[in-house]
Amino acid sequence: VQLQASGGGLVQAGGSLRLSCAASGRTFSNFCMGWFRQAPGKEREFVAAITWRDSITGYRDDVKGRFTISRDNAKNTVYLQMNSLKPEDTAVYYCAASRLRVALTGPEYDYWGQGTLVTVSS
Repeated sequence: VQLQASGGGLVQAGGSLRLSCAASGRTFSNFCMGWFRQAPGKEREFVAAITWRDSITGYRDDVKGRFTISRDNAKNTVYLQMNSLKPEDTAVYYCAASRLRVALTGPEYDYWGQGTLVTVSS
């Protein structure tokens, strides 16, 4: 599976961005898809995930109500809509695919995209 993330950029606090992750190479609809982020000097952290079978979603606490993960299996694409962005959301965002039905931690993911930078200015 190859994953290509896009949609990052520079935005002011309170603004919005939508990240996209296009998958190719295998049946996308069989994977749990997730978004992770890594800020400078910090460890990579889980952001959100969506299951492949029933599109159940999960989020880290500090993005709940602001971020929405969704998927379009027909387009082999997963999205992360980010609203009310804060400077602390600044990070490189990575999409990932897991063969597990539900995956919430990095080691559970099998494939990773290259990352897209999100910078939120105050």
